[in-house]
Amino acid sequence: MNMKYRIVIVIALVALAISLQPSKDVKPEPVPNGPLNLAAAFEGGDAAKDAAIVAAMSSEIADVIEWDGMQVQPLLNTGFALDQMRTKTREFMCRGVSLGEKHPILCERVSDYLTAELGNDGGVVSDQQRAAWVSAYREIARASRATIR
Repeated sequence: MNMKYRIVIVIALVALAISLQPSKDVKPEPVPNGPLNLAAAFEGGDAAKDAAIVAAMSSEIADVIEWDGMQVQPLLNTGFALDQMRTKTREFMCRGVSLGEKHPILCERVSDYLTAELGNDGGVVSDQQRAAWVSAYREIARASRATIR
């Protein structure tokens, strides 16, 4: 893996770890409705924890994609590179556990949503396509937070 991609992934992982630190005094704000509905997508005893992981991870992925796009020479300049960063971030943050396998409804809804919003072109991304990636991952974060009770 290219060293530049490793640096981006490390930055994303550090920021995600910081964002996952629990806050005892802050009450969650209501999350408005949006195009993605993940109601009942997280099941079982770890549902809230897994939803929080997906929310934080998706938010961080959006932040990294957005930040990278502001650089003079973005590292994540193809759909393939963006998807590889997302995949590696998920593998690192979930320590190899697939939340998609654990929560198949989540996997189906997020996959369908991303395909509808982003397509599956692995080629060079325009500024408009990059903005769509950022928006899509912010929506996944919002929808995941909305499921946490």
